[in-house]
Order: sequence, then C-alpha cells, then structure tokens
Amino acid sequence: QVQLVESGGGSVQPGGSLRLSCAASGSIFSIGSMGWYRQAPGKQRELVAAAPSGGLTNYADSVKGRFTISRDNAKNTVYLQMNSLKPEDTAVYYCNAEIQPRRWDGIYAYWGQGTQVTVSS
Repeated sequence: QVQLVESGGGSVQPGGSLRLSCAASGSIFSIGSMGWYRQAPGKQRELVAAAPSGGLTNYADSVKGRFTISRDNAKNTVYLQMNSLKPEDTAVYYCNAEIQPRRWDGIYAYWGQGTQVTVSS
C-alpha cells in the first residue's frame, strides 16, 4: 500500500511563513509528478504547485513569487515553502503524487489526508 503523509500546517498571521512536507511510503517503484492542491470552504480544489520528475515546476498565478515547491527524491518527499501568506491562502492543502507501486503496475494518483493552513490576524 502507498501512503502520503503530510505535515506542517497550522495558523499564521498575514505575512508569515509555513513549510508543508509530504512523504510517500509503502510499495513504490517510481514516482512521477508530485504536487500540492488546496481547497477553501465552498470552493473547488485547485492546483497550487507541481514538480514533475525531471521537469520544470509550475505554480498557480496566485502564489507565484511567494510559494516554492521542491522535492527530495531520495526521501520520496515533496515540500511547499509558503512565504508572505495572505488570508486568501487559507485552505486545506493536499499532497498529490503519481506513483507506480510495482514495476508491473500502472501509474496511479495518490492523495494525502490534507492539512489545514489558516492565515488570520
């Protein structure tokens, strides 16, 4: 079984910073793209940032210049450094990864359990 475990959410004042982590564990043959999504109350889930394996990272326009995605392939972990946080960044943040569990498997999308980020004064 494959699991994505997130950590690092919390409450912060506007202008503050948080760093989210997401570690993939279990039966993993290969990992493709890893990324972060978020869902605010009453809104659809949206892509925040993505880090394809060996490719260029991409960001939602609303977070460009403030958020940075990175990954440690040796640890099967993806990070999201969030700076200059705004109240509109408040949401549940979900980790996503495209994983091939075993050599003979297909590639499947896996999700973390979500971590709350609240930006408020």
